[in-house]
Amino acid sequence: MDLKRYTGPQAGSQKYDLLTALAVAGLAGTPGHQTSMLRLIAVVTARYNWKLDEFSVGQRDLARMWSVDERTVKREIKKLTDASILLQLRPGRRGRVAAYRLNQVEIHRLSAPLWEKVGPDYSERMTGRQAGTGSADEKVVRIDFRARGGDDSVTRPWTRSMERLAELSPGLHQNWFSHLTYEGYEHGLLTLTASSPFVAQYVLTHHLHAIQDIAGLEFSGLRRVQIVARRD
Repeated sequence: MDLKRYTGPQAGSQKYDLLTALAVAGLAGTPGHQTSMLRLIAVVTARYNWKLDEFSVGQRDLARMWSVDERTVKREIKKLTDASILLQLRPGRRGRVAAYRLNQVEIHRLSAPLWEKVGPDYSERMTGRQAGTGSADEKVVRIDFRARGGDDSVTRPWTRSMERLAELSPGLHQNWFSHLTYEGYEHGLLTLTASSPFVAQYVLTHHLHAIQDIAGLEFSGLRRVQIVARRD
């Protein structure tokens, strides 16, 4: 499900409606969940980059904003990502601050039973935004990413990487990442096979960093990704 971006004349309404969805989903939960969602709403309101559809705030800054310590920040971020409310775009490493995106699909799923309680106009808007984009219960299109003839226990990190990529960028996944096949991982080198030389070169030129960042979350010690064209 690939919901609309925050652009055009309705962008302001979309932002407020999404914040409302976060709020009602939080209020309907346990006290701990309410606190987590309030903290999330605070950082989204203050620091979300709607143009890029992400936020990137250091743990120290979040701790100051939330009036907590950095250990609490780590727990909160992990809780929100484990619940798929937040999607991690880039890990925080090598001096870089981690970047996260709101998972609209999951937020819609959690809040949908409460839309009518906000009001029929709100419910109509939110339902209309889902029209033609798939079911609210459909978080990710699951595809078989296993290596050809490979052991699933070996290829599981690549499966998870591809699922993350499909969740974060459905269009890029459909057009480019889905044409990649796992070949092996050894000594920090991840080897992938592309369906054609053109796909291999295009992904290496334009989308290598995205693959490295996501795969780095699953492959311990990843140093380099190489993509070679398939030999039929």
